[in-house]
Amino acid sequence: MSNFGQILKEIGEFGLFQKRLVAALCIPSIFMAFDLIGQVFTGMNFPHECNTDWILEQGPNLTDERQRNLTIPVNSEGQFDRCKMFTPVSLDLETIEKYGLNDTTGCTNGSDFEMPKGASSIVTEFNLVCDRSSFIEASQSVYMAGLLVGAFVLGQMADRFGRRFVILLSLLILFVFGVGISFSPNIYVYIALKFVCGISTSGIANAVVIGGEWSDSSKFALCTIICHTFFPLGLMILSGAAFLIRNWRILQLVLFSPLILVLGIFYWILPESARWLITQGRKEEAIKEIRKAAKVNKRKVPEELLEKLEGEGAIKKGTMLDIFRLTYLRKRALIMSSVWFATSLMYYGFSLNVGNFGLDIYLTQFIFGVVEVPARVGILPFLQHFGRKICQAAVLLFGGVVCLCVLVVPKDLPVVITVIAVLGKFAATASFATVYVYTAELYPTVLRQNGVGLNTMCARVAGILAPLIRLLDVYHYTIPMLIYGIVPIVAGGLCVLLPETRNVELQDLAENKKSSDETSDKGSFAQEDKAEKSTKL
Repeated sequence: MSNFGQILKEIGEFGLFQKRLVAALCIPSIFMAFDLIGQVFTGMNFPHECNTDWILEQGPNLTDERQRNLTIPVNSEGQFDRCKMFTPVSLDLETIEKYGLNDTTGCTNGSDFEMPKGASSIVTEFNLVCDRSSFIEASQSVYMAGLLVGAFVLGQMADRFGRRFVILLSLLILFVFGVGISFSPNIYVYIALKFVCGISTSGIANAVVIGGEWSDSSKFALCTIICHTFFPLGLMILSGAAFLIRNWRILQLVLFSPLILVLGIFYWILPESARWLITQGRKEEAIKEIRKAAKVNKRKVPEELLEKLEGEGAIKKGTMLDIFRLTYLRKRALIMSSVWFATSLMYYGFSLNVGNFGLDIYLTQFIFGVVEVPARVGILPFLQHFGRKICQAAVLLFGGVVCLCVLVVPKDLPVVITVIAVLGKFAATASFATVYVYTAELYPTVLRQNGVGLNTMCARVAGILAPLIRLLDVYHYTIPMLIYGIVPIVAGGLCVLLPETRNVELQDLAENKKSSDETSDKGSFAQEDKAEKSTKL
């Protein structure tokens, strides 16, 4: 009997085939950035006030300043109120100027926005200001709910129907609905389409697993981080595109139309995971994929090795419930769920507040994109030297402390606040890069996508809550950042209860044996994995 680890040694553990696969898997990460952070620009707000053109019927030659003085009340800060106007009357202009107006109402005729020529956003087109401003946070939360549903559904589909099928399906959905958003007639259709896009993005986010399953275990972290490094590239492209294209509908079209080309390329070149095929008992299909990989790597696989390859096909297919049936997997799942929740809450706490740090939104978002590159790439040597557990705990603790530091900086120092926020974004990004690697290594192949899907569901719950937590600033401005800071600190402390997975062979099967978490402190974690039919990935 031979296992996939032996096969990899023959075809090449990280040859041209694996490098080409990882390079291809980098591309979807760019579109993930467009979808996840795009609303920062498509939902951009502009200075506004109530439309009071009713008074032009009485005085068509009024200047803008005079019209504003006659029709808009002044608030307690001495500024013109953005959400109130004087109730329209049928009096002549002379009477209005002499006696003035007293009764106020909301913006019954909509709002006027001060924005560059040709610019638009969902805020301006759908009038999402004043009593309708909560639609922005609601749409972002509904989108995150889509990510939650996608993590639950597509994670299980990937373990049942294969990695390739889910990746292609996710790309197709994101193309159709991403482009479709640009034709939204109202905010309700926009929110519904964003929800579906969120589902697809969850499937794309887990695409890196197939790259790791085709490579040696020592390259798993490298594959994952390289793929995710293209996410910040997407952020930088997004900032530049949004700066040049101020119309949100055109921007949406430009960002997502190229997906049709990506989908076509992936349909022809994306292989199925041979490791997954083996665990499903589909030996002939696995051998076919292995031979293709060997051909690309200019290697040959001994036929006797393929003949001895056991498909382990009698194995029961894993479900998400199996994770909770085994004690050691249940413990890992619960702790990693808290880590994903904290990482996501911290990440979106910074990302979605990009317009509130006092500097130009395009510049700040570009800086956020730039800082993610060293955060994702720079964490790799630390993961290899110090291990996953220590790094995960460290970046969570550091990020939480940075969130709390933002609160002590005066608001009239926007540059200082932005610098601190960039450090926080650095920590949150490094945490995301680590958690993707760590999570995939903690679960066996038959349950890997289910495990990753379960944990990312918790991240999506945090994503749903992140924009809603921002609404708590009406009670006190410190509340949101306090939450964004305390939660990661708690999750970082829980990381010490997890086992280390650095240079440990990945499990293929889940066995009901003594928890490896309990024995890892005695140095037997790797030995137990081998006993549980591990294969070197």
